[in-house]
Amino acid sequence: MASLFLTQRFFLLLTAVAVGLVVAFFLPALLAPLQLGVGLLAALTLLDILLLYAPVRGGAGGVFGRRVVGSKLANGSDNEVAIYLENHYRFPISTETIDEIPAQFQRRDVLFKAALPAGQTTVIRYQLRPVKRGEYQFGALHVFVCSPLRLVRRRFRHGQDQVVPVYPSFLQMRQYELLAISNRLTEVGVKRIRRVGHSMEFEQIRPYVAGDDPRTINWKASARRAGTGTDTLVVNHYQDERAQQVYCLIDKGRGMRMPFEGLSLLDYAINATLVVSNIALLKHDKAGLITFADRLSAVVPAERRAGHMQKILEVLYKQRTKYLETDFELLYANVKTKIKQRSLLILFTNFETLNGMQRQLPYLRRLAKDHLLLVVFFENTELQHYLDQPAATTEEVYNQTIAEKFAQEKCQIVRELQRYGIHSLLTPPQQLTANTINRYLEFKARGLI
Repeated sequence: MASLFLTQRFFLLLTAVAVGLVVAFFLPALLAPLQLGVGLLAALTLLDILLLYAPVRGGAGGVFGRRVVGSKLANGSDNEVAIYLENHYRFPISTETIDEIPAQFQRRDVLFKAALPAGQTTVIRYQLRPVKRGEYQFGALHVFVCSPLRLVRRRFRHGQDQVVPVYPSFLQMRQYELLAISNRLTEVGVKRIRRVGHSMEFEQIRPYVAGDDPRTINWKASARRAGTGTDTLVVNHYQDERAQQVYCLIDKGRGMRMPFEGLSLLDYAINATLVVSNIALLKHDKAGLITFADRLSAVVPAERRAGHMQKILEVLYKQRTKYLETDFELLYANVKTKIKQRSLLILFTNFETLNGMQRQLPYLRRLAKDHLLLVVFFENTELQHYLDQPAATTEEVYNQTIAEKFAQEKCQIVRELQRYGIHSLLTPPQQLTANTINRYLEFKARGLI
């Protein structure tokens, strides 16, 4: 009977009977009705037990429960989990379901209440947002069932122990991919980039749509269409230069350990790399990857072939780091050896001080000499929230002055990089993906790669 539990209603009724027996000590006339009440409570409790434990038609259990979760979860994204409950009893039931989610989430609110009519099914949906890559262990699914009497509960335990890996955010990658295919990237903050000149190869003529450059209108073709009764303007469509190499360089050093909204800067960079690589392949470029810290971790040569995105996804999933000091000299030596063709290098790193950047500046200048280098680093958004609050005391004024100094130093880093002709992007972590795609598309529109 380990699955049998008494309910709050049972204990309330039992308390009422006990109080009545105390009162009956002074009023003996109440004793007989109370004894009848005790017998009735016992009979109803026994009946409730029989209802919940009696055999069910077909030999199935009274309630069937099943958790449905994807074969992998996306890091930093909301992943849907569904619980299916089937009532095999001949009477309606009320349920409380507890799902043993992985310990990494540190949640104690995964309890769901539902009412099921006889022979019916219901679906409970909730979302989980992991913030670390790795393997997550789900436990059992516990369903506590009450009959309409609600005096006892029966627990059904559905053993669904399963290990689910958490990968970089492939959900975000698919979202950007669908928007890119349908030319709706502006919905997620990607700007519409106007092309500079028309040195690219002509591809086709297509109808004019809002936002097209009026200089691309083909007036002769539009006039011929007008002669056939169609007054739609048409424009020349030019094809982007293709087969350019785009490498994402991910710094796994101690500067990337800082967390924002539970996710480390390293995982923000990994998620953005997955999306940017996929967009590059959609634009018919070649995507590659290098991860490094005190030593070189992984190198994926730039390619564009079937299964290449899956290869990048698996490499990103396996990235582990001890957050040691980053060796930019090692990075330069390996880029010099392994990347022979001029490429776009998107370096995800984080510089907190101008002196810290200047120590690495010689290696960044050498990279920018042979390749188109974009240095991406992060705004401290929590620092900005602190600066936006009014200062009420002398101590708060002092603290805000120090915070302002750190914020200004980030801007100085941008100016120092521009001084040496190195492209840079200072971005909030939450807008990293959209801002990086904007710069990649800008480079392509300007013909820099």
